[in-house]
Amino acid sequence: MNTLARWAGAEWGLVHTAVREPLLERRLRAVPMTLAAVCLTALLQVVQNRPWGYHLVQHLGAVRAEDPLWLALLRTPLSLFVPALDLPVWGALAQVLCVFGIGEICLGRRRTLALAYVATLAGTLYARLGIALGPHRPFGLPGTDAHVVDTGPSAAVVGLAVYLAWRYGAYVTAGAVTLAMALEVALKDNLAGKEHMAAIMGVGLMCLLSAAGERHAYGRRPRTASARPPAT
Repeated sequence: MNTLARWAGAEWGLVHTAVREPLLERRLRAVPMTLAAVCLTALLQVVQNRPWGYHLVQHLGAVRAEDPLWLALLRTPLSLFVPALDLPVWGALAQVLCVFGIGEICLGRRRTLALAYVATLAGTLYARLGIALGPHRPFGLPGTDAHVVDTGPSAAVVGLAVYLAWRYGAYVTAGAVTLAMALEVALKDNLAGKEHMAAIMGVGLMCLLSAAGERHAYGRRPRTASARPPAT
């Protein structure tokens, strides 16, 4: 038990430290964007399950590869919060609350939303590329997937989870999430699983760019007096 506790502390200790104090001090006021996202997701679920609301939500926030690109890009921000009809909405709400909440505290609202958008957009654009490649090529998709609605909040949640785990040194968690998505593709071989993998790849690129930017900034720091070579 002590070994497990030590491992958990090493894996998630930095995230726990970053999240604990803001939540204790401000409670729900620390995550207003996350609460708005949860409420919007719940509202869209209620509306799309009404006879009068299904087509409204589809027209405003459902993205398919068959849509014109400009229309898909226009709908993508709202598609972040349109849950899948065939999955229990409580799961999507819990994921958004947990992952978006940690992101909002640790990364800030703008970066959290930007990363969520990048992850979702990566899945959306991959679907178009995969269908263009065709089912008989690597990473290709069958033409029937053009009619399938994208993954909604799940791609954003997966991408954010991987980025947060990488950012705070929880590398086992990042690997576990990636492995779980790879197993989903291997077992189900559906569009949602492949879009999740595309989201991870998109966020992985953001991780590389962030690491490169930090190394560049570190390399440009002026040397301290103690680090200078002695005068001759």
